[in-house]
Amino acid sequence: MPVHMIDSKIYGNAWGTDEMRAMFDEIPRTQAWLEIISSLAEAQAEVGLIPSEAVAEIRRICDVDKLDMDFLRERYDQTGHSMHGLIQELMKLCEDSAGEWIYYGATVQDITDTWTSMVLLKVWEIVFRDLRKIEHELLVLAQKHRDTPMLGRTHGQSALPITFGFKVSIWIREIHRHLERMKDTHKRMGYGQLAGGVGSLSAFGKKGLKLQSIFFEKLGLRTPDIAWISVRDNQAEFLQLLSMISSTLDKVGHEVYSLQRPEISEVNELFLKGTVGSITMPHKRNPELSEHLGTLARLIRHNTNCLNENLVHEHERDGRSWKSEWGLIGTICVMVGAQLHLGYILCSTLQVNSEKMMANLEAAKGHIFSEGIMLALARKIGKQSAHDLVYMVAMTAQKENRSLKSCLADNKKVMEHLSIDDIDSLFDYKLQLGLCPQFVDQIIKLTHTSRESDQQYFERYLSK
Repeated sequence: MPVHMIDSKIYGNAWGTDEMRAMFDEIPRTQAWLEIISSLAEAQAEVGLIPSEAVAEIRRICDVDKLDMDFLRERYDQTGHSMHGLIQELMKLCEDSAGEWIYYGATVQDITDTWTSMVLLKVWEIVFRDLRKIEHELLVLAQKHRDTPMLGRTHGQSALPITFGFKVSIWIREIHRHLERMKDTHKRMGYGQLAGGVGSLSAFGKKGLKLQSIFFEKLGLRTPDIAWISVRDNQAEFLQLLSMISSTLDKVGHEVYSLQRPEISEVNELFLKGTVGSITMPHKRNPELSEHLGTLARLIRHNTNCLNENLVHEHERDGRSWKSEWGLIGTICVMVGAQLHLGYILCSTLQVNSEKMMANLEAAKGHIFSEGIMLALARKIGKQSAHDLVYMVAMTAQKENRSLKSCLADNKKVMEHLSIDDIDSLFDYKLQLGLCPQFVDQIIKLTHTSRESDQQYFERYLSK
């Protein structure tokens, strides 16, 4: 019976993706544990720690379909130990004495931490892939709207004109930095765990390091330079990065959420026939995608913060720390998967209303050009004096609900230094966009170069 929305048959698609959920679901997780257990047995036989004839039988019974899941639950309820019931069940399935060598010398975290490393590598690949897909869609938007003028806004108020492509290019560069962080974080991921009770490999003696090497090579993992049963910084770092990515998607969603307001109406989520915004107000077209990006981001941020607590360990092992990961990592990753999916839909179908953008620019009555007027006057009377003069004119224009241009033309001091033609030229949108179009060109070029480099990165590191 599902308790979390992630597992809901009705609402689950808004909280996770099947691809991400499948990696953390109990059945595939348990099967992955079994494969780790059988790989450990193979490696132990190769270094002479267990009889080689036991390996085939251990491999045979390490099949989740052979397990009595009800028995596992009962044994956990009875013993309070997370793996004792599984070991007993495997022994029961084994013929001869092979079951005596299951899990030999290993502890719970040797299996569960190793699985966590393996699954987070898969999560990394999904996140990297989906971020690049979103980046591509934003590149298309930026290029298309390189020169589309719109209001820039600061502190929620009309500021200077920008282009929509410029706004999107800022999002692109933020995503680029996340992709670079992903590549950097990957260098510290994928370490297996085989440490024993306190991390000293005491159960394996002088064969411990060789066993580690063989075991981890079978699983495609790296060998750590020391045990990390009491160290959780690598997991926390990666999940914190996912939280940052989540916040960027939230930022993009929130911008769409704000700009979709009917009184602004500069962008819109794609509205599909049959979509219902409200059961009480039939006219509504709610920004469901944008809003839900924010919902997921809040939960991801708060859950991720809890992972920071796990860096604090008592002595050589502290169940409070690593067991809390069981309730956090899967939930965070599944919700991030949902965010990336929804973010891609949002960016790939976003509708841009350039006519409304221009109408909102015109509605500002020219006040957004005050900087250009001030700087033109500054060359005549000095910057501070120009600021005071334009400020006085602007306040008058706002008080009288007039355009800034008309009030400038009525001001004798302004007209002593600027002609009507001068003022007209300063109210040309194209001249007040700064370097917005050029910045778009620069970001598009940089991003394409980076994406080509990423392909080489995939071939060098991730195809192995």
